[in-house]
Amino acid sequence: MTRVLPKDGPGIIRDETGVQRLLGYVLDVGQGDGCARCHLEITAEHGNRHGMLHGGVTTAMLDNAMGATASLSIDETGLMPCMTISMTVNFLAPARPGLMLIATGRRTGGGRATIFVEGVVEAEDGSVIATASGVFRPVPPHRMPER
Repeated sequence: MTRVLPKDGPGIIRDETGVQRLLGYVLDVGQGDGCARCHLEITAEHGNRHGMLHGGVTTAMLDNAMGATASLSIDETGLMPCMTISMTVNFLAPARPGLMLIATGRRTGGGRATIFVEGVVEAEDGSVIATASGVFRPVPPHRMPER
């Protein structure tokens, strides 16, 4: 696993949303394998009161990687917004500041209207921090906010 955040290039999305800027993750939708990846180097600011990675940050990483994976399944750029219908997260191991984590989504089924995706968050040493499964749906164009 790479210890550094991906460099700018095709398929690398940074600073797109307020949440992305706040948490500091980088989204990679450009690997060509239909899987999106959310990269984050854990800092003390990502911690809970016990000094470990907060579960909400882990969940946000999974939601972004899985949602972008759903998007990739209907739009090769990964930019078609998909909303989370449901998501279940299983927390398996703690993560401390200083670790680089990567959340990866993988489509497991569905069609164009409802998309099933699994996700995993792994640390640089290969340990699995969390897994998830979710259901996603493309955002209808008339529901998209004005930009």
